[in-house]
Amino acid sequence: MTALSLQKVVEEALAKVGADTSFVRIPKGKPRTTTWLSIEHGFGIRHYATGRNVYIVQTRMGGKLRTITLGPASVLTRHQATQVARMVLAHARMGEDPASERKRIRSAPRYTDFLDEFWEKWATRWSAKTWDINGGYRRLYLQDAFPDLCIDELNEEHVTKWFAEVNRQTGPGAANMAFGLMRLMLNKAEDWGHRLENTNPCRVVRPNRNRPCERFLTHEELGRLGRVLAKERESENAMRSLAAKAATLFILTGCRRGEIMGLHWKDIRGNRIKLRHGKSGPRMVWLGDDARAVIETIPRYDGIPWVFWNVPYRRPMRTIDTHWRKFREEAGLPGLRVHDLRHTFASHAAMNKETLPMIGRLLGHVNAGSTARYAHFDDDHVLEAAEQIGTVIERMMTENLQK
Repeated sequence: MTALSLQKVVEEALAKVGADTSFVRIPKGKPRTTTWLSIEHGFGIRHYATGRNVYIVQTRMGGKLRTITLGPASVLTRHQATQVARMVLAHARMGEDPASERKRIRSAPRYTDFLDEFWEKWATRWSAKTWDINGGYRRLYLQDAFPDLCIDELNEEHVTKWFAEVNRQTGPGAANMAFGLMRLMLNKAEDWGHRLENTNPCRVVRPNRNRPCERFLTHEELGRLGRVLAKERESENAMRSLAAKAATLFILTGCRRGEIMGLHWKDIRGNRIKLRHGKSGPRMVWLGDDARAVIETIPRYDGIPWVFWNVPYRRPMRTIDTHWRKFREEAGLPGLRVHDLRHTFASHAAMNKETLPMIGRLLGHVNAGSTARYAHFDDDHVLEAAEQIGTVIERMMTENLQK
């Protein structure tokens, strides 16, 4: 059945229910949203920015997803629109035996096939770093998520169970990243005609709440961790020593884990590091004497551009997680994350009277609001600041009275 003949069916169905929409002008432009009505699969109402609402039907014909406009909600009652929708959907499927119906349903690709299609079409827009990160999420959480389903069969129950399992396997932040990829992929399935529009089940599944972590190490905690890292930097275990040096650089520079672990020797230029793939784009990081001293102890290998090189596996060292867990346990700091070292750098900079713009520059922040999250002052510093400001103002007021 062609789209033209199906439109003829719509006109006949409207006549049967006593509705005439020929005089009504259907709104143009992109609809704001579409609400799918549970009365009949593929039957919904489109909402336009102008405030007008139009009943529609979406169904597959010849392997393609087609949208048929039934008429405005201002003319058709819900009952009339439902009757017309059922007639149109029945005609669209008319003459198809069970085998052809199964073939029609299966015209949407399988989940695993669409995952390949999505990666081929969309992943080319990502930077090399994002490609690498998202590739890890794909391999761990997306690749085998729904091997027995077609992309248009995924519903809220499927995604909810999958997201719960991902949360069980990893932390809330990583789970949210995987969830974001799934949501984007299903949005593209709609855009590319593999799913009914506005049926992405991720829209009704809540991601994990972002809980800003305000942990930073106190002076005493820094001392404990510093002693552990100093000892481990001298370890006879080359990988353990290298991990301790990386952790030390996290603290001394405030850089993100990926920024340090992805360093090439050519990126280090005297007392500066030129980050090629920072989160906010390329930027310069300044090195203090202590940070330069740590870098000078890292071994170099002929023909190897990476600073952190995993000799046993002959590949770049991407993470220090295994060693880090042992370091923090020995220092009596359970639960301390690698990213908390960056937070510690920023917090102590703030407590040592560095300005927020300067801290933002050191951290590579583009948005000043991001820097504010890292500037946590304890009560003593707030009290000291309040007393200093109060003293200055009092002195100015007293001087004015004496004149």
